[in-house]
Amino acid sequence: MKRFASVAIMMLCMTPAAWAGPTCTTADKSQWQDATQFQERLKAEGYEIKKFKITKGNCYEIYGWDKQRVKVEIYFDPVTGKAVKTETG
Repeated sequence: MKRFASVAIMMLCMTPAAWAGPTCTTADKSQWQDATQFQERLKAEGYEIKKFKITKGNCYEIYGWDKQRVKVEIYFDPVTGKAVKTETG
């Protein structure tokens, strides 16, 4: 039982790091692409954006669907516009 409690405590301590998203850039925000224009470009590429936000890791993050109607969560570098991390399902 003592070992189980130790493992549970250790997992709780590690959990926030596992939930944290990526760090996309350290560039000054003056170098970032305009958020509205960025979203419009994604929509023109066929994405449907349900939610858009700027993360603590300096990413543009979208929740929505790609052009094949697959549910996605994507983190983008706001300077380059490139996807840093993509989750589907």
